[in-house]
Amino acid sequence: MHPNARLIETFYRSFAARDAAAMAACYHPEIHFTDEVFDLHGADAAAMWSMLCERGRDLAIEFGDVEADDRAGGAHWDASYTFSATGRRVHNSIDARFDFRDGRIVRHVDTFDFWKWSRQALGLPGLLLGWSGYLRIRVARTASRELARFAAGS
Repeated sequence: MHPNARLIETFYRSFAARDAAAMAACYHPEIHFTDEVFDLHGADAAAMWSMLCERGRDLAIEFGDVEADDRAGGAHWDASYTFSATGRRVHNSIDARFDFRDGRIVRHVDTFDFWKWSRQALGLPGLLLGWSGYLRIRVARTASRELARFAAGS
């Protein structure tokens, strides 16, 4: 197995164990993380994983399809959890792409179906507005505020 594939596996095994420090150790100091909600650099990316690990009381992670070479890699992962804002159960299916530098992850891009996520997490508002940019922006702003509060308290 390529060392970068092992790095991806270490990242997700650490996530499944809710070990945010081990996850952060997989990241290059210049990490850039993006998904449908966040666009984070450096320590903010590590803080997001810390927040998710700490707050995700019933979070369950499964991953597979790990592949990597010297420059890039990918994986598929699934997260099942209760969305705290609504108490609704969510199963999110995510595809991840990675770029590597100096033996660590320097770019991490997660993609998922935001509308499908919003229908599960938010119910009727997600069903009606999850396809719109309006709801995505609103969710992103709320998530950014929560991350800032978490980071300030850490």
